[in-house]
Amino acid sequence: MDQPKIGLVLGSGGARGFAHLGVIKVLKEAGIPIHLIAGSSMGALVGSFYGAGIEIDHLYKLSTAFKRKYFLDFTVPKMGFIAGKRVKEFIKVFTHGKNIEELDLPVGIVATDLLTGEKVVFTQGPVAEAVRASISIPGIFVPEKYNGRILIDGGVSDRVPVSVAKEMGADFIIAVDVSGVERNAEMTSIYDVIMQSIDIMQKEIINNRAIASDIMIRPPVETYSSRAFTNIEEIIKLGEEETYKHLEEIKSSIESWKGLQ
Repeated sequence: MDQPKIGLVLGSGGARGFAHLGVIKVLKEAGIPIHLIAGSSMGALVGSFYGAGIEIDHLYKLSTAFKRKYFLDFTVPKMGFIAGKRVKEFIKVFTHGKNIEELDLPVGIVATDLLTGEKVVFTQGPVAEAVRASISIPGIFVPEKYNGRILIDGGVSDRVPVSVAKEMGADFIIAVDVSGVERNAEMTSIYDVIMQSIDIMQKEIINNRAIASDIMIRPPVETYSSRAFTNIEEIIKLGEEETYKHLEEIKSSIESWKGLQ
């Protein structure tokens, strides 16, 4: 009997995107294969690291050691506060300088063309450049210039890029949405203001756009800040717990898909 090609879609959400690790771990342990990944912003970062063959246990360890000071290189603001060279180097090291097409499974990385507003999907070329473009939060990171384009965060054009997974050939899609607005968040800097504003705008977009995935996993991470890289273990745990709740539904939906073939 035919097996569906399962696509995992990992949405943007800053630090809340660590919940994606919990989702991947539980799917793996349950024997649910992941044949391809499409990701925006933090989802692209997690997806490319997993696609580079880093074991999930190592990703857990890496995430809890993740501190902003290690990868943020502040610059005099012109197009963004963070130059992004350090984070690009970080990505390059952990993905072994690979091209996307050399990863262990197909990965689609979503960015946005700042000049045209178009969604740009990378399925080949250097991982580090594509992910660096995908995480370029407007006003925070200096945009990534690549192939004559000026690129910013994938979440601006497609926060949970289900359509990308479909274009990549997925028959069955599990999507993970880690969006949310932290209520009564403490605002102490322009960084806080920009990040909170983006969260609000993107939440509205998600609310107004039906996401046509077969399974939608929404870890309840809205009480956590998208910009503070603290409570990472708790965020990962919420990803695990929410995925456990969906396991039976995922398995029965896959069986139903097979029955229709």
